[in-house]
Order: sequence, then structure tokens, then C-alpha cells
Amino acid sequence: MSKTWEELEEIQPVALKMIKNSLQKKRLAHAYLFEGMRGTGKHETGMLLSKSLFCLSLIDGFRPCEACTNCRRINHGNHPDIHIVEPDGLSIKKQQIHDLQEEFAKTGVESRQKIYMIIHADRMTVNAANSLLKFLEEPFQQTFAILVTEQIQKILPTIVSRCQTLSFQPLSGQSLLRRMVEAGVPEQKAPILSCLTNNLDEAVALNSDDWFAQAQKIVVKLFSVLKKDPLEALTALQEEWFLHFKDKEQIDRGLDLLLLIFKDLLYIQIGKQDRMVFVNERSLLERSALKISGRKLGEQMTAILEAKGKLAANMNPQLLMEQLVLRLQEGS
Repeated sequence: MSKTWEELEEIQPVALKMIKNSLQKKRLAHAYLFEGMRGTGKHETGMLLSKSLFCLSLIDGFRPCEACTNCRRINHGNHPDIHIVEPDGLSIKKQQIHDLQEEFAKTGVESRQKIYMIIHADRMTVNAANSLLKFLEEPFQQTFAILVTEQIQKILPTIVSRCQTLSFQPLSGQSLLRRMVEAGVPEQKAPILSCLTNNLDEAVALNSDDWFAQAQKIVVKLFSVLKKDPLEALTALQEEWFLHFKDKEQIDRGLDLLLLIFKDLLYIQIGKQDRMVFVNERSLLERSALKISGRKLGEQMTAILEAKGKLAANMNPQLLMEQLVLRLQEGS
């Protein structure tokens, strides 16, 4: 989704100020590395910088007009001198970088300038990264590069050193909550969503997602039966959890929701109920918090985090969840 200069400046003032100064002084770096967690506006800022370079009617020397032919074409993803490279499957291959280099060896279709963005630059293969390194060492004139990543530590230090790095900060909790409510997310649902994503668009999508709504109910149900007979919790896994949480990403989301419930128990115990996110389950959680020690609560949260790690390491999901339920019931 395209965002205006003002919208991005509100959430990333430092990064936008640096770009503004570079544009006004005509001192743009030939390569930028935008790094920061998901949903912080990196991709949108890359598109904004592209429009600032190609806009036919710049405002104040840096802000794109959003109305000229070039701005509109960039917003629609069909400007011939702007190239976006994304992972082909799980990674960015050497051939993709090679194709990009060949394209940039040609004269600009409509202007002397060309710009390329590499999304998830941390997913380049070793050969792709080495090919890009040569490209960065000997850039074509009037060529600009923007690398976008959520994991800067996975990018070759030699590539990082040839880029100007701009760090994108996470949205503040209050800012994100306010923006969610403004976008139509009910106030009672916004706290949970703000814990799961820093991306406003994703939060809005999750809010209207029937699967996600059902997921919350199933997680609360699983928590509520943990205190009962062990077989009842395992039955709940078989009859509801495994039918709903089918792939790795969905199971991970379920574990995140389960962890938030246990965090709420902790907030209740330390008198910070205002930080609870499962506000609709307050009475259930307050009763549960009275019956568990702080030490046991810490062990249960650790068990969930360890389960997330095992899931990432491709442990069998059914065995993982059965082991987790038994651990969560120990001493409960």
C-alpha cells in the first residue's frame, strides 16, 4: 500500500529526515540498506524515494507530487526504470542478480536514472550476494540501489559496508494501537494484534480474518482445560487444535496466542492488569492467576518458547503439542 511522505514521516521521522536532507542537497548515496522489523515502512519508503527521484513536479525539492505520470506509474508498479527483486521461492538466486546487471547495462528506457530494490536482501544465496557485491563496487552512473531486510546480521559485512544503512524503528505501542483503532479495529481487539504484528495493514487484515477469530477461541479453550484431566487437554488438541492449526505458520501463531495468555497471568500477578491483551477473558485469567506460583508461571512460558524453537527446527507438530500440553499441566 502506497504511503505519503507525511504518513511515513510520522512513523519514521529519523529515516525520512536523512532522506529529505540528501534529496535537497542532491547527495543521495548510490546504495541504501533499509533495515528493521516487519511493518516499519521500509518497502514504502523505498517506493517513496523512487518517486522522489522520478517525480516530474517535486514539492519543496524532495516530496513527490503523487499526481504526475511517473508517480502514478510507480504506485501501480509499472515504471520501466524501477526494478524490484524478490526471493524466487526461498532465496534470491545468482541468475536474478545477473539479469538485473544486464538490465542496468542498458540505457535507461525513459531517463538516465535507474533504481532497483532488493526485498529480503538477507535471503540472497552466497553466489547472488557475491554478484551483487561486484555490482555495488562498480555502480553504473545514475544507478541507485535499495536493499531491504529484517535481518541485517545475515547480510555480508562487505555489502553492508558499501551501503548507507537506515534503521527503521518499531512503532511505539500507543502509536500502533491508535492507528489500529483509527483503521477500524475494535479497541478490545487491538491489544492482541499489536503484540503479534507491528504492521498496521496485517493487523487490519487479521482483525477481519475468520480463521484468526476462531484461533483465539481455540487457544482460550485449550488453556481452560489445562487445569482439568490430562486426557481432556489431549482430546482438545485432537478435536480442535490440530484441525485448525494445520501448517507451521499457523501453529506458530497459535503458540504466540497461548504465550500471550500466560503473559496476561503474569501481568495480573504483578498488578499490571492494564497491560492485559485478552481483556475479554479477564475473569477466567484472574481466577487462574491466583492458583499458580510465579515460578511455575515462568516455567510454563519457557516451555511455550522452547516449543516455538522446536517448531522452527521442524519437530513433528503433533508430538510437539502433546509434549507441550503435558509440560504445561505439570504441577498445575
